[in-house]
Amino acid sequence: MEKNFLEAGEIVSTHGIQGEVKILPWADSPEFLLKFKEFYIDGKALTVLSSRVHKTCVLAKLQGIDTPEAATLMRGKRICIDRDKVKLPKGTVFIADLLGCRVITEEGEEIGKIKDVLTMPSSDVYVIHGEKKYMIPAVKEFVKEICVEEGYVRVHLIEGMETDAN
Repeated sequence: MEKNFLEAGEIVSTHGIQGEVKILPWADSPEFLLKFKEFYIDGKALTVLSSRVHKTCVLAKLQGIDTPEAATLMRGKRICIDRDKVKLPKGTVFIADLLGCRVITEEGEEIGKIKDVLTMPSSDVYVIHGEKKYMIPAVKEFVKEICVEEGYVRVHLIEGMETDAN
């Protein structure tokens, strides 16, 4: 089921004396967050007055947060974005939409549900929990079809994807 608002990062600290916050993004790159004019924190819309990339984070000036003390109170809060304001490239989906999807083999056998997506240097890895646990690289060779609308991902399994981890 699609959520209207998606968690996109966490405020990890303050920056400077004007009340800027430092956001650790949960996206492919910090530049992704620069596209937004509004973030949602605790269900409340906050206008983004300015934002810029700083190393692997985003420094943002949010309306109503004008002092380091006010910014400190935001630390640890998760920022959300409005799904309707994002246009993803063809063939990509939000990780949040994959979580909970059924995973079926090419033969149609359901092996479990996606419980986590690990972001690794070479590719994401889907962590599937069912009767057994699997770790499947999110690459064309193994992920044959993603149908978020119907809540499933079709995969090609090979030896070594099953894990002993609990």
